[in-house]
Amino acid sequence: MDGRILSTFTFFTFLLFISSCNLRRGEGEYYTIQGFAQGTTYRVTWQHPAEYDLQGRIDSLLDAFNMSLSTYEPGSVISRINRNESMETDSLFRVVFREARRVYELSGGAFDITVGPLIDAWGFGPGEKQEVDSALVDSLLQYVGMDKVQLAGDRVVKESPGVRLDVNAIAQGLAVDVVAEYLEGLECANYMVEIGGEVRTRGKNPRGLFWRIGVDRPEFGSMIPGEQLQVIISMQHRSLATSGNYRKYYETEGGVRITHSIDPKTGYPRQSRLLSATILTDECMTADALATACMVLGLEDAITFIEGLGDADAYLIYGDEFGAYQVWFTPGLKKYMESP
Repeated sequence: MDGRILSTFTFFTFLLFISSCNLRRGEGEYYTIQGFAQGTTYRVTWQHPAEYDLQGRIDSLLDAFNMSLSTYEPGSVISRINRNESMETDSLFRVVFREARRVYELSGGAFDITVGPLIDAWGFGPGEKQEVDSALVDSLLQYVGMDKVQLAGDRVVKESPGVRLDVNAIAQGLAVDVVAEYLEGLECANYMVEIGGEVRTRGKNPRGLFWRIGVDRPEFGSMIPGEQLQVIISMQHRSLATSGNYRKYYETEGGVRITHSIDPKTGYPRQSRLLSATILTDECMTADALATACMVLGLEDAITFIEGLGDADAYLIYGDEFGAYQVWFTPGLKKYMESP
């Protein structure tokens, strides 16, 4: 994921409880760096006996990532594919495409990276917002559906030049995985990687505890992560991603709320009681994609979807008929949850 649109997917904040970035433990010191990438912020904490200056190397990884998958970078691999200038891919693109295809099939098409033209039309992408009506939606739906695009070796094959790809709902999770796997290559047993709110952890924090991640209460219009927390989740050897409709939205002159969760089947924003979906899996890109799929599916179908997976935990926040917040979560998550 990347860019301006991804910074709005930051739906939780970190409670690291670190009194110092350089606390000594048996396997070396802990270090923390932070910065800006992909239109949002990142924070990385790791433990290592010798590797303490990783800022430049991690920035280089994220720059290379942008040149592959950022739709806001005109020269990126995905931008060139969308303009039909080149169908050649790279390894990052192929990883994202294959996982996107898998989640597309698992979710019955709720997760679909060909939804880009509709995302733009509704005003949530790099393209120009349009006056959306049923005729426009119908004209764009002919280009939507992962059955209209294939990966043949190292090349993308489109059914039509009008098919465009938007991987913002999965790529930022992959960026987290890329940095995390780099740290694992350095034999870091304990780390936390966060980019724009997507998280992957391993081992324990400097206090010898699980990494503690706060999930925001989904207040519409709230733009400050961590201001109001719904729950704290303790994590070890897992990834976490959240998608929601309470920050990335706008209202029409008639007071209709338009959210960024576009249903690929109808072409319209999904109206649902589900306000946010937090998913925990092994890889962050998978959590990222599953969270988006849940928001498109809606509350009841999202619960059925998650229960059918078996290898993912979820924390769903929804509104009841009285406007109060309610939650649903998988049984395996309960022992890792704390009140804020």
